[in-house]
Amino acid sequence: MGAVCAVVYLLALIFFIPFAFYKDIVAATSGGGNRDVVLEIDHVENGRFLHRFPHSKLASYLSGLLSLQCIVILGIGDDLLDIRWRHKVLIPAFGAIPMLIVYFVDFGVTHVVVPVPLQPYLGAFVDLGLLYYVYMAAIAIFCPNAINMLAGINGVEVAQSLVIAVLLVANDLLYIAPTTPFPHPATDSHLFSLYFLLPFIGVSVALLCHNWYPSKVFVGDTYCYFAGMVFAVVGILGHFSKTLLLLFIPQIFNFLYSTPQLFHIIPCPRHRLPKFNAMSGLLDASVTEWTVPPSPVVATGLEILHRLRLIRITKNEKGEIVESTNLTILNLWLVWMGPMREDRLAWHMVMVQTVCGALGLFVRHRLALLVFQQDNRAFGYGV
Repeated sequence: MGAVCAVVYLLALIFFIPFAFYKDIVAATSGGGNRDVVLEIDHVENGRFLHRFPHSKLASYLSGLLSLQCIVILGIGDDLLDIRWRHKVLIPAFGAIPMLIVYFVDFGVTHVVVPVPLQPYLGAFVDLGLLYYVYMAAIAIFCPNAINMLAGINGVEVAQSLVIAVLLVANDLLYIAPTTPFPHPATDSHLFSLYFLLPFIGVSVALLCHNWYPSKVFVGDTYCYFAGMVFAVVGILGHFSKTLLLLFIPQIFNFLYSTPQLFHIIPCPRHRLPKFNAMSGLLDASVTEWTVPPSPVVATGLEILHRLRLIRITKNEKGEIVESTNLTILNLWLVWMGPMREDRLAWHMVMVQTVCGALGLFVRHRLALLVFQQDNRAFGYGV
């Protein structure tokens, strides 16, 4: 059903193009209905009233749309072919190619603001050059895979995406609200973000109504890739990628927490979703079995994590570790809170995502002032 949701979303974006550029197509374009528009003298060129169509904005919009189309096609292929993790982790990189190429042609901005404590040594800005494109590609790879990793129970993929999208909309409204000094330099970037986020919220709410426990439909990998790429597109082309990452705190933690299994330091089964207990009707943390006892170093690390209540281990009569819980945030929550119903676990994840996202926005607009000179919400500086 994630593919259906994505197709409806893409059609909505396509049909919205005339409305997004209505002012430029009709109201302000010479010969296109500008009879009611009074233009300033600086618009006069060669004796005619002309308006420069914002081709760069249209190119950004279409490149984002093309990247989303690519990722949806690749996601459908993954759902049909069931590609292994080691191969599909780079799928979003191919989908991001149109967006990155247009960014290179139209913008080419690769410098970043240096935190105040480092400015005496590095200056106010540092040009990252090619590394900036590597960073943007990493964002495009991380966001879809991060949504896909925090999955496994009904509704959690769509719910976490909805929370992130709503928080991004709240961040956008800070820049286009009536109380914001106008014209704000970042207004167009955040309007661009809203163009992509509002229809995404609409289709996701409709999908969540059918995907919430007990689920009638399943979203598949297509939705996870598509949702993550929506966030990557608005974060990169909207020029607020660091703000975006602050809303991915649970996903970043989930990735870091999972690294011992992702790099096969600890055995990693193909599916690490919580285990359903048919007797109680509750979910409990799933485990990975150690057919061979772990090495002394790994065993010591597991013991430390067990004492910190970051995992749960089971030993045999010889004192050897035979089971350890899988390293995902869903299993960790069940280790902390005990077995619970699937819908209750999903609600807990929604609350975690909301609290962490609100904290991220607070850090972005308040605590960031400790290392940067001002918040660009008021002054229009880069994020």
